[in-house]
Amino acid sequence: MSALPFLPFALPEIGEEEIAEVVDSLRSGWVTTGPKAKRFEQAFGEFLGDSSLHCIAVNSATAGLHLALEAIGIGPGDEVITTTHTFTATAEVVRYLGADVRLVDIDPATLNLDLDQVEAAIGPKTRAIIPVHYAGLAVDMLRLLDIARRHGLKVVEDAAHALPATLERELIGTLGSHAAVFSFYANKTMTTGEGGMLVTRDAALAERAKVMRLHGMNRDAFDRFTAKKPSWYYEIVAPGYKYNLTDIAAALGLHQLKRLQAFQARREQIAQAYFEGLADLPLILPPRAPEGDVHSWHLYVLRLSEGAPVSRDTFIERMYAQGIGCSVHYVPLHLHPYWRERYQLSPAQFPQSQRAYEAMVSIPLYTAMKDDDVQRVIQAVRHSLQA
Repeated sequence: MSALPFLPFALPEIGEEEIAEVVDSLRSGWVTTGPKAKRFEQAFGEFLGDSSLHCIAVNSATAGLHLALEAIGIGPGDEVITTTHTFTATAEVVRYLGADVRLVDIDPATLNLDLDQVEAAIGPKTRAIIPVHYAGLAVDMLRLLDIARRHGLKVVEDAAHALPATLERELIGTLGSHAAVFSFYANKTMTTGEGGMLVTRDAALAERAKVMRLHGMNRDAFDRFTAKKPSWYYEIVAPGYKYNLTDIAAALGLHQLKRLQAFQARREQIAQAYFEGLADLPLILPPRAPEGDVHSWHLYVLRLSEGAPVSRDTFIERMYAQGIGCSVHYVPLHLHPYWRERYQLSPAQFPQSQRAYEAMVSIPLYTAMKDDDVQRVIQAVRHSLQA
């Protein structure tokens, strides 16, 4: 085992400003959804730079996806298309609503969903598409939105990896989808610990999501408890959920958001060091964003070439032996018992995802890494690929 300290796969970067803001929340008495959650929503909209957007803070991206699909009317008898190469949350929210999932394969170059297969999968029950901007590389949303318009379908973006990625120099979250949902989980480009943001231009969708976010209540606690006149009365207008973001989490988000561009720049710098340090190895390195666009670099995913002298699993074991944490993103949905058995899925139906999965490994990429840490990872990769 390496004598050096273990280098984890991911680690958030929390500064003194975030800590002070959290302490301020604790002292203020507003520890659940309150003024800082509202400030965070406003600041997020300002970051995206589009005043027509509604931003709804939630306690996870999973919650945001669920709210968005519920608001656009997905329900029993409907079908939603998404990629097999994603975390289960992308698909499970469809099942929450009693609808069914139609999984498609990925493009082997981008690892994003194959848009030819998306169009081929559209059937009479199809109501929506959920694209996933894998690892922080934007899906070709212009083409996807054209497909959706021609077939009368809704689009809800799983943008969990995609902050602050761009397409055609426009930020993900500002394009023409019905909603985009971001994640602020601990390993994302910015974090609130747990949390997410649902973004939409559709005022009716936003209003429905706000109501359903807190038990189907027509007034949230902050509005009721800060009103100047007695306002204890509320009405339940739908059987909603408990998906609100706390002020403690929003306190983190307010300052993480201010640092987001610097975070992305550091991630880009680390990714560039990996491209330079690993270029001569038997690896398929991840795709870059098109010229002029931004890759968020949530993940840096290597794929071992067919001529690599070791298997993927042996490679990961060797990395761990050198004190380097790695992960795999993802075990495709078609391999998990629930999805496999419900839809009678097999690897042969998803050859590109299957091939990518068997060869891929995510190596550490986070802003708190020092340059020496990055070089240590590069050397560990080189050593792990020796015959």
